Amino acid sequence: MAIKGSLKEASLPDVLQLLAMGKKTGCLAVTHRSNFGYVYFNKGLISYASIVNRRDRIGDILLKAGAISQQQLDAAIEAQSLHRDKRIGELLVAQGSISREALHAQIRIQIEEAVYYLFTWTQGTFNFEADVYPEEQDLLVSIHPESLLLEGARRLDEWSLIEKKIPSLDLVFDVDTAKLAETGVELTREQKVVVSLLDGRRDVTAIIEDSGLGEFEVGKVIYGLVTAGFTQRVGKSRGVEPSVSDARVDEHRNLGIAFYKTGMLDEAMREFRRVTELREHDAEARFYVGLALMRQNKWTEAVSAFRECVSHPGARPAAFHNLAHALERLGRYEEAKSALDGAMRRGGAKDPRIQTSLGVVALRAGDVSAADAAFQVARTLFGTKPPTAPWYHYSALTAALLGDLERAHTVLLEGIGAHPHAAPLYNNMAAVQERRGYHPDALQAAERGLQEDTGLAQIHKNLGDCHYRAARYDDAMECYLRAIKLTPDLGDDVYMKLGNIRFKRQERDEAVQCWEHALALDPTNAIVRTNLDAVRQVL
Repeated sequence: MAIKGSLKEASLPDVLQLLAMGKKTGCLAVTHRSNFGYVYFNKGLISYASIVNRRDRIGDILLKAGAISQQQLDAAIEAQSLHRDKRIGELLVAQGSISREALHAQIRIQIEEAVYYLFTWTQGTFNFEADVYPEEQDLLVSIHPESLLLEGARRLDEWSLIEKKIPSLDLVFDVDTAKLAETGVELTREQKVVVSLLDGRRDVTAIIEDSGLGEFEVGKVIYGLVTAGFTQRVGKSRGVEPSVSDARVDEHRNLGIAFYKTGMLDEAMREFRRVTELREHDAEARFYVGLALMRQNKWTEAVSAFRECVSHPGARPAAFHNLAHALERLGRYEEAKSALDGAMRRGGAKDPRIQTSLGVVALRAGDVSAADAAFQVARTLFGTKPPTAPWYHYSALTAALLGDLERAHTVLLEGIGAHPHAAPLYNNMAAVQERRGYHPDALQAAERGLQEDTGLAQIHKNLGDCHYRAARYDDAMECYLRAIKLTPDLGDDVYMKLGNIRFKRQERDEAVQCWEHALALDPTNAIVRTNLDAVRQVL
């Protein structure tokens, strides 16, 4: 369940404490103006944290700590140009410049610094999504939030003073070196580094980047120099910024991707649309816009976004694949098949997910045999890896429609083993077990599915069917009412059975209403029509 709010109403330390006490696992996304950061939790402990568009300074942190030399860092940076999927830390370990244990210790410092920086955000919003995990390449830690709160509070107090002298990071300062030399003040290492960069041209952001120090350390140094009269403000750096600079485009793109990954879809759409305003034909931004629209169930708009993507030369198979998915959800099966053909031509023929989608479209169009053939091809392409949950779902459904309940049962057993939290698989299992005559097993599968997802209407309906066949009509009615509350037009059979239960309870008016609703959903339902005629004759 998502937890959302404003930092004006709940401070970030309070939110961290709440998540720690609840032993939550997931991602806390935090926004402040055009800034975005996230903190990952694992059972109430902080496992990772980062600030988007803030340069990853692990190399600078290691250099500052004396853990590596400048030559070793330069070698890792050069290697990264050839291996863009590798992080600096991984490359430093691979070239023997640092041990994994020492790297892990410095990454812990980096994560703590990110959290401390987030503490300075007193305006903006936060959004917690449960069961969201960091990317695999991220090295994880286990930090209790309370261990950071005391230091965070101290820094927050100091930062409130620093902000009076440095209200924004685009300010430019110059240093009076002559006056500083006259006093004979002994500077710390950090002060020397910052003083060497205070040249009247760099802004505070540039000094932070070039020094390898954090915002807090640089801010504290400049605050002290300004207070002592050694440094003065000389202007701002951002008077004129190119409207279509690569840096600005990348900033919006990175924010958009981060928002999308943490489920903040409206914010993601805003950033990607800003990218398209700056780069009209940016295919990646339009691709993510389409993904966000699909997650919001805005299928028609998603189709338009993906059509923009596939209209460009060099469009990826994924763009055609997602276009097909959006079209399939709109019931436009021929167009969906055409889009999948496009994905196949662009190199997606050996992608098992695309083959799975070919099966789904064929199944939706009523060609069960073609669907079964496509699912078999997809199964081969998955190789030694277990197929996706949708493959198990639709493959089992196809087998059941072909009358092969035993194969459907086998597929679902394997699928539940590979995806134990996929509620639709338990739903299918309940339906298959019901048809096989294994009513207790069907009931057990439906109940397990509800443990995974109480918002799936079909599971409530299947559980109601189990109770209905066992003549537990009160339990069945409760399940059916929950099902139609989630999906009012779930099916005519639900309303038919509800009408039957109402009639058994001598609630004739309510029974008639249920049967009329069933007939509206399926005017060919002869049983419902007979029931209505019989009741009306009596009335």
